[in-house]
Amino acid sequence: MKFSSQIKPISYLKSHTAEIVRQITESREPLLITQNGEAKLVVMDVKSYEEQEETLAMLKILALGNREIERGKFREAEDVFAELDKADHQ
Repeated sequence: MKFSSQIKPISYLKSHTAEIVRQITESREPLLITQNGEAKLVVMDVKSYEEQEETLAMLKILALGNREIERGKFREAEDVFAELDKADHQ
């Protein structure tokens, strides 16, 4: 995602808030806000934010799983399924 066309100064945010909300909600593209020429904020719609948070949570879970595998803390799938099958028949 390129921010080059979605960069506005903070003064624009202050004077065009309703328009920005409508635009971001429709386009689902974030807006980069600058202050004194320096990037300060990213404004995005809630749905995009929630999707991003879910993605980050999944990536964290995958990273933790990989770390456990690297440490040898795992069981073979066959063993797990055999144990589940055994529990179902008791």
